[in-house]
Order: sequence, then structure tokens, then C-alpha cells
Amino acid sequence: MSRDHAFDLRPELEVSRDLLGHEGEPLLLIEGVLTQPQSLIDYAATEVGFAPAWTATGGYPGVRAPAPLNYVNQLVRRLDPLIRKGFALGPVKLARAECSLSMVTLPPSRLTPQQQVPHVDTVDAHQFAILHYLCGIEHGGTAFYRHRATGFETLTPERQASYDRLRGEEQAEAGGMPDYIRGDHPHFVQHACYDSLVDRVIVYRSRTLHSGQIGEDAALSDDPRRGRLTANIFLNYRPL
Repeated sequence: MSRDHAFDLRPELEVSRDLLGHEGEPLLLIEGVLTQPQSLIDYAATEVGFAPAWTATGGYPGVRAPAPLNYVNQLVRRLDPLIRKGFALGPVKLARAECSLSMVTLPPSRLTPQQQVPHVDTVDAHQFAILHYLCGIEHGGTAFYRHRATGFETLTPERQASYDRLRGEEQAEAGGMPDYIRGDHPHFVQHACYDSLVDRVIVYRSRTLHSGQIGEDAALSDDPRRGRLTANIFLNYRPL
């Protein structure tokens, strides 16, 4: 890490807890975590190289780069007790944290079918997504969805097979021009949305159906000072 970049956390965090949709899945909302959020943006612009993260079948529709480890370690240590309490985890231990700096860059015309609908990152109830916005409201936000046919808002190992079967049928019937999902969809209902505000953090279970909200006129830039820059941490726990 360059000595020119400091990632000090605020002494006090403004934390609230929401319950999402019909299933009441918790979400933590934190308004501002860094004393100097511009420092992390500058780090992304000057210290790392971004590379495409998508594949021929889907994946993240943009580019990613490694996040600074001291930033990740500080944030994880600070949020760990909040996550344990907010999600009523019980006796667990921290197992792994993976973090990247990310920017959505793919134009709608290049999206695969999987990139045009909500997704989950895993069905593991002990994995959490920590999403740190480093861009303004003009870059949309993140929305959460309910699958119309099943009513599922989260996916579990028990739900996976029936969901995949129905989604396969729905995708076979899909048509129209490729685009990012915005609001309600023929197969999904949006039940919550959080705007991208600089230095806002949201924390949710990775098994929750969600999607980035990318505006029709969004500037899909690969410049961290202009694009839809976020820091994304996947935090894994294991039961004791």
C-alpha cells in the first residue's frame, strides 16, 4: 500500500437495520465509514490495475482489482460484531474474507441472460456481502427482488433445484433486447432498493436475490474517479 493513502474509519458509525421483503431478511445500512473516502477512490485510480471479471456465461459485468488489505482488515474487524448481532449469528467464527474494487463497464448489448436478472452469490447462509459505494447517486444502487413464480427472496440448498428448473423455463421464453434490470420485471418483483451514495455501506446475506441498478444513461466508465466504483467484500463465517 502506498503511504499516501490512509483508510482510517470514523470513530462513530451511523448504523441502521432494515428487514427486507416478505421473508424479513436483515440488511445493515451504514452511512459513512471512512474519514477520507476520497483516499480509497484515489488508491483505485493510481495503485492497481483493473481486469475484466466476466466470462462467456455471465459473472460480474465489469472490471475488478485487488482492494488494499489494511482497508479490508479494518472494515471487517469493525463490522464483525455488528454483523453477529444484526443477523443473530450465534456461535460462529470468521473463516475468510475476499475483497475487490469493482466497476460495472459492460454495455447492455453485451450482457448474457444471467447478467440481466437478479442473482445470488451463494446459497450459504453464513456468507455476507459488504458493499461499499465509492460513487454517487447517478450510478444507481442495489435492489432486492422476489421471484414471482416461487415467491423466493433468498435461495437455500433446498430451494435451489426448483428455482433453477423454473428459471430455465423462463429464460427459454425470454425475448427482447438485452439490458440491465431496473425496477419490476416479468419474472421478478423489486421489493427494496438502496441508492449508491459515496461512502455508504450495505451488508446483506449473499444468498439474497439482488442486482445492481444501472441507469439507462449510466456512464459505464473504467475510470475509478468517474465510473461506478464499489468495494465488495465477501465475508464467510463457520459455525463453532
